[in-house]
Amino acid sequence: MRQVPAANWAESFHYSFRDCVYPSSVEDVCDIVARSQTIKALGSRHSFNAIADGQVAMSLAEMPTKPVIERDGTQVSVGGHCTYGELALFLHDHRLAVHNLASLPHISIAGAIATATHGSGNLNGNLATAVSGLEFVAGDGSLVTVKRGDADFAGMVVHLGALGIVTRVTLDVQPEFQVAQCVYDGLDWDKLVENLDEITGAAYSVSVFTQWGDQAGSIWLKRAGAGDDWPTAIHGAVRAQVKRHPISGLDAQNATDQLGEYGRWSDRLPHFKMGFLPSSGEEIQSEYHVPKEYGAAAVEALLSVRNRFAHLVQAGEIRTVAADQLWLSPQYQRDTVSFHFTWVRDQDAVNAAVRHIEDVLAPLQALPHWGKVFTRSHIGASYERLADFARIRNGMDPERKFSNLWLEDVVFGSAGA
Repeated sequence: MRQVPAANWAESFHYSFRDCVYPSSVEDVCDIVARSQTIKALGSRHSFNAIADGQVAMSLAEMPTKPVIERDGTQVSVGGHCTYGELALFLHDHRLAVHNLASLPHISIAGAIATATHGSGNLNGNLATAVSGLEFVAGDGSLVTVKRGDADFAGMVVHLGALGIVTRVTLDVQPEFQVAQCVYDGLDWDKLVENLDEITGAAYSVSVFTQWGDQAGSIWLKRAGAGDDWPTAIHGAVRAQVKRHPISGLDAQNATDQLGEYGRWSDRLPHFKMGFLPSSGEEIQSEYHVPKEYGAAAVEALLSVRNRFAHLVQAGEIRTVAADQLWLSPQYQRDTVSFHFTWVRDQDAVNAAVRHIEDVLAPLQALPHWGKVFTRSHIGASYERLADFARIRNGMDPERKFSNLWLEDVVFGSAGA
């Protein structure tokens, strides 16, 4: 008997699914969708809210991913359910890479781009910005393909699962590159606030890990290229001589290699190794994106209410993401500073903490990560192209097969009519 998914990866959100179907081909997907009244694609189950919830789940786990190098080695086409870690192994055989990776290589490509999941770096767009083509199964069971340059392409990449089942994704790739990372401990809050732009621009990918205590925490620099001229200190933070885990107190074996040793891009850009437990396991996650010019003000705003949430934080992370033109991306036409929170698994306490965070970040034009925990409703109204996205949805899924209560409340509101 096929297993019906009960909860997300962290077991912090429990699904309402009564059944789960496992197609083995694109033709199966088309047939199932055409005959279904309601259905939701479920990938690596890394969302922390009801964005992917529903009555009937569809897992593409039994379909082959069939990665193919295209356009003289500048693109790769792959099944949307493929994880970034699996894709990285394939690309390594061809000496290719994608531009960036999220903290975890365990997540599915289709799910990551649907919610504008990201890595870090002043010049690096979120993972969806690498998409150059998509194949959907629409509500009537037909195949819909879209590529960069098509009229509605920018509205269909960050799609929130509302347009159809993504069966295939085409991504831009580039020659593989080497990355090394070093950690710098003991960063003070005043140094972070005064030098935020300089710190976030100090390497290809930069993260500031914090538990929102008396000190800001540590700077994680991920350099692309070569060179071992690492500074001994950055704005008072001192280079660590032993490997660190992003969550204080956990075994650093699970974390990707550090101490300035260069290795494959895919073995350094994530914080966690593919073959190990990602993050802590027992957790809830939230994240908010503010325009980059408000980054320091956002740090100060959060410090003003940290007594309301710091006791729940396993790890906080501050990153930057480059602007893009994707309609429902939190980086739409704005560079952002992104504030991530890995919480203890106490939903009621986290909800209360998140309300305080949302209150102080609201004046700074904060937008939440679509796949994580937040309490605001009608977020879609903050996106100027929502009506255009709703128009696409009306064409792709007029019967609302891919919708749910969360999407209608959080995203569409009156635009979903």
